Amino acid sequence: MPRWLYSLLLYVAMPLIFLRLHVRGREAPAYRLRWRERLGYAPHQRAARDGPAPTAANAPALTRPLWLHAVSLGETLAARPLVEAIREHYPNLPLLITTMTPTGSAQVRAIWGDDSADFAHVYAPYDFPQAVRRFLAHWQPRALVIMETELWPNTLVQARARGIPVMLANARLSARSARGYERAGRLGAELMRQLSVVAAQDEATAERFCVLGVPSSQVVCTGSVKFDLEVPSSLADDAARWRVAWSLHQRPVWVAASTHAGEDEIVLAAHRQVLQAHPEALLMLVPRHPERFDGVAKLISSQGFSAVRRSSHEPVTADTQVLLADSMGELLLWLAMSRVALIGGSLLAPGGGHNTLEPLAVGVPTLTGPHFTNFQSINESLLAAGALSVVSDAESLTRAVLARFTDADLVATERAAGAAVMHANQGAVARQLQLLAPWLGASTLAAESANSHSI
Repeated sequence: MPRWLYSLLLYVAMPLIFLRLHVRGREAPAYRLRWRERLGYAPHQRAARDGPAPTAANAPALTRPLWLHAVSLGETLAARPLVEAIREHYPNLPLLITTMTPTGSAQVRAIWGDDSADFAHVYAPYDFPQAVRRFLAHWQPRALVIMETELWPNTLVQARARGIPVMLANARLSARSARGYERAGRLGAELMRQLSVVAAQDEATAERFCVLGVPSSQVVCTGSVKFDLEVPSSLADDAARWRVAWSLHQRPVWVAASTHAGEDEIVLAAHRQVLQAHPEALLMLVPRHPERFDGVAKLISSQGFSAVRRSSHEPVTADTQVLLADSMGELLLWLAMSRVALIGGSLLAPGGGHNTLEPLAVGVPTLTGPHFTNFQSINESLLAAGALSVVSDAESLTRAVLARFTDADLVATERAAGAAVMHANQGAVARQLQLLAPWLGASTLAAESANSHSI
């Protein structure tokens, strides 16, 4: 398919695209806001119905920022170690972070706060040629970093036409996705020509990009930045305070994180069986998408569990059986308070899974469902090391949770295995930052080195 035909089809589909946003807004009202950003307009150009425009004091006025694109929640979390490294080594570098979903947008705000003189966040434009031109003309980024795999033809072509280098960071590409790019023919080949460098998570991904036409000199296997997750130094103290406040020291706690529709029923069925063996057990249930919070709350109530919603700020009591963690940015806290964690998005096909490294980073034994194609390489290495276990239904989930409540040797073995895998695979952030360096200017380290030599 030639790109002009792709663009024509995209314009024809425009009404359906925005109708879909409107429909999704029934459950998540944020989808009905900030539509003009999706057409490439800067925030101060937004329509009145999208909310008040920023004041002159806080309107973003970045000069040639580094543009980092993270599609949604998962990519935003994955980007965090890289962004923090960039901000540490290039403190004067303006940074523009874009997402495509309200969930990703909320996570950006939760981590990095509001817009400032050197930071801005907006939705990325849809891949309409005029929207992309408008966006690039306003922001004039010095380079584009795309997290994992989010390749849009018009965006990439117009970026390179303006001399903007493009790096695919923490890149992953399954065999199925690679076949899709091959079937795209000319359009797929054109996409690959726009990539300045691909920082692949694993050798299989690197090989697939080379087969698709990216020169091998531009493909580097750096490993995954997810292994470089830094646990806040205050996390242990914060978790201890909440354990005291909610009287959890004698209670077995487990977390079901990033669950998708259909998985909550499985988790609650397992928890009902867990309660038969440990009546004092507490489940912290963390749905992946905020638009599902109310529905999951109704499900928990309909099944007769005594529950508290985090958003209500009511305390967990001795009678509470389920905490519905309907908040953003607190997952590490819940994990640090637990004895075992299930990572959702993996129990039901087609699944794809989510990040199993977060609980391992805080020393929590970790479970996943059998469907984790999005984390195939990482999970296979964890399984081989004995740092991860697979469950498939409520019964196997129950057995796995109960085993980790009672078997101290198993817990110690899994913690040690997880720590070993994490340590062995760290360093991807430094390697990817090195690939970015030619486009970012002088770093703090370089400046300090130059100053020391001049003395």
